[in-house]
Amino acid sequence: MDSAPRTLDHFQAEDFARIDPRPDAEFYDFPRLVVHIDDGAIAAVGEMVRRLAPPDAAMLDLMSSYRSHLPAEPRPREVVGLGLNAEEMEANPQLTRWVIHDLNAEPALPLPADHFDLALCTVSVQYLTQPLEVFAAVRRALRPGGIFLVTFSNRCFPTKAVRIWYAGDDADHLALVQRYIERSGGWTDPETAAHLPRGGDPLYAVWARRL
Repeated sequence: MDSAPRTLDHFQAEDFARIDPRPDAEFYDFPRLVVHIDDGAIAAVGEMVRRLAPPDAAMLDLMSSYRSHLPAEPRPREVVGLGLNAEEMEANPQLTRWVIHDLNAEPALPLPADHFDLALCTVSVQYLTQPLEVFAAVRRALRPGGIFLVTFSNRCFPTKAVRIWYAGDDADHLALVQRYIERSGGWTDPETAAHLPRGGDPLYAVWARRL
């Protein structure tokens, strides 16, 4: 795969091409009942959620699967999973309900507007082929002041990651997610954090509030 453009001022259609162009519903047709980051990175996701989520939060888990990596406390009143494999989400003990939906086929969310306090995209942003549209749809689903938290590591399914992601390094990925927020509109300035252990999986976070 060729190097991606280094400028983020203008995205091009080829930036979001993938080695495997098959529909995601085919790729995720069989369940993967595993986690995709190590225990330290999972704990870092949970700590970010604990820090950012209001009490009794309604949460949206985008591109959800077998685990949501939420902290044990405080307990949210609702966690809606939106993903592609029913068996994975059925096995996720933190989801209160779930919806099968392919964001790359249809970025609009089949969910009410102005509803959620916190939306999560955990170690999956690299697979979005229409990220600006998805980020705008997430903004609609959040209440004013609601937070969108995007976390990622240095792992991925390389054939399914978009070109602009696969060609970059961790610093490029941080800048790219911030640009998604800025370009999709209607957010506060994005904030970032990083968990960088020796010998373990890194965990990067970018978040912003809906204006």
